Amino acid sequence: MLPESVLKARKLLTPCRLCPRFCGALRRSGQKGFCGVADKLRVASAGAHFGEESVLTGKGGSGTIFLGGCNLRCVYCQNYRISSGRTLAEMPPAQLAQIMIELQRARVSNINLVTPTHVAPMLLEAIVLARRLGLKVPVVYNCGGYESVEMLVLLEGYVDIYLPDFKYGSAQVAAKYSQAPDYPEKAELALAEMFRQVGPLRVGASGLACSGVLVRHLVLPLDLACSQQVVDTVARVAPGTAINIMGQYRPCHQACAYPELLLMPESAELERLRNYAQEQGLIQVNGQRNSLQRISG
Repeated sequence: MLPESVLKARKLLTPCRLCPRFCGALRRSGQKGFCGVADKLRVASAGAHFGEESVLTGKGGSGTIFLGGCNLRCVYCQNYRISSGRTLAEMPPAQLAQIMIELQRARVSNINLVTPTHVAPMLLEAIVLARRLGLKVPVVYNCGGYESVEMLVLLEGYVDIYLPDFKYGSAQVAAKYSQAPDYPEKAELALAEMFRQVGPLRVGASGLACSGVLVRHLVLPLDLACSQQVVDTVARVAPGTAINIMGQYRPCHQACAYPELLLMPESAELERLRNYAQEQGLIQVNGQRNSLQRISG
């Protein structure tokens, strides 16, 4: 018997209203949504990832599960091969639950669900099943920030750490680069709900995050993302929480079609933003060098 939250989440699949697009696809009948996925999970890989923030990684790495499909269309996407999701094999929630347990046995620090928004009902079911099998490590919801509050409410009690991007402070820029003109507004509402559920990031005696919100913001060239506005919003909506001002931008995917995206952010601007975030009361968390140790796929 599955909890009521899973049953309610399934209903959001048809017509689809799992994210702010409300694309209305009949996903439970096999129709694919804007995300490119119907009602089945598509998993690209699962393994111990050592490239996340140090508070998420630890000695065993973050148990990262990369999910196919995405509800955004970022023209500079660094994971575009996965975000298309169309060629990946389908996986039932029960199988994913077993993978979560396998990762826990490998002593990962957490279960890190990457790009979960468009498949949240199936992931919620997998978490429920995994907990019945003995899952104890924290669950990380590693999303693009473009979330439905209605779905987030159903995740309460099942997600320990929210790891959202907050990509843009400008609606016009969000429309141009991610086809999401309402992104700043919806990301703010989503962050408020995440913060209500789990509060600021909390780190245990081991130095690993056990609960809370950690926001990521990727700095774009020429301050295209309106980064200071993003920091102001995060500080107002989630006071005292952690933020990673990221300087890992590089031109990928369709960035070549936008001359301004072929530039690189200046290091001085990154340092200024990090200092500004601290002045606003946010905790600056830095990332680590990317490295992925596969366990299963």
